Amino acid sequence: MIRPFHAFALLSLGITGACATIPAITGDPAVTVTATAQTPPVGTTNEDAADDPAIWRNPASPAASLIVGTDKKGGLYVYDLKGTEKGFLAAPGLNNVDVVELGDGTVVVAASDRSDLATAQITLALLDTATGKLIPAGKVAVGPGEGYGICIDKPNAGTVPGDSFRVFSAPKNGVIYSTVISRRDADFAGTTTTIAAVPSQPEGCIADPRTGTLYIGEEVAGLWAIDTATGAKRMVAPIDNKLLVADLEGLAIAPEGEDGGYLIGSSQGDNAYAVWRLPDMTPLGRFRIAADTFGSTEETDGIEVDNRDFGPDFPGGIFIAQDGINPPFAQNFKYARWDAILAALEARP
Repeated sequence: MIRPFHAFALLSLGITGACATIPAITGDPAVTVTATAQTPPVGTTNEDAADDPAIWRNPASPAASLIVGTDKKGGLYVYDLKGTEKGFLAAPGLNNVDVVELGDGTVVVAASDRSDLATAQITLALLDTATGKLIPAGKVAVGPGEGYGICIDKPNAGTVPGDSFRVFSAPKNGVIYSTVISRRDADFAGTTTTIAAVPSQPEGCIADPRTGTLYIGEEVAGLWAIDTATGAKRMVAPIDNKLLVADLEGLAIAPEGEDGGYLIGSSQGDNAYAVWRLPDMTPLGRFRIAADTFGSTEETDGIEVDNRDFGPDFPGGIFIAQDGINPPFAQNFKYARWDAILAALEARP
């Protein structure tokens, strides 16, 4: 989201969305990396529109993998790893998005749907991986609240055996839902339970099925770890204006081994990204995407990471960030090499 201070500053210059943000608070120093590709601007101009990316990795040809990204005012885009648009599905009101591949190769896209502000819903689509086109596959009602954060509980390989998968939803009212979605002939149906609640508005959502942990970002408070079996929760990274500056937005995970890897959070308040080592949530540091050929990133909402090989452009994994201020164009998504980010973090003094 664009906070009121920033919106006022931009509007007072008469160039909404067309200049870099000057954060009111700056956290600890961050290393810098640069983007290596970007998508075209989303179709909605002069508004806070682009939001969240998700990755489908092509196991047969990783360089032919696809990215799905939301335009909150317009619908769902599909891009390739060069940033080229491959498909678009009109569906206003979508916010966060995730992707899962079922055991038979069907690729399902699930997006939080806020078109009904009283009831959180999940919009589903099927991804044609050969063409990049999206095929509408209906909606599943979740429960009371305005749809916002969403993530799918899936193994590291990304493929879920069978015809069912679990989606976690984090609407603005702070109630955390678990919805088991099952394929039934030509459509999908869902069964929802409530697993937890946080005190104020959440959004960022990422699941780690290795440990049965759901990570939820409460925007102005910090990062929660929730036991997906019991609903027990604990604050593992509070907003401290050092590692994290509010708002805490998108979350992403790069798993390694049985319980290791990295968790990344968008420290939107000062245009940075915080990184922790798993399983103990040990702070590793912070990074920014700095200005270069494809520009810097500011006001980032959604992020995604995959630490597997994606071919010659991203041999050590890919990190994707929504760019909330992308002058002189509308918002878009920028790609960076995950191995370059790790190298920069590990090389810092």
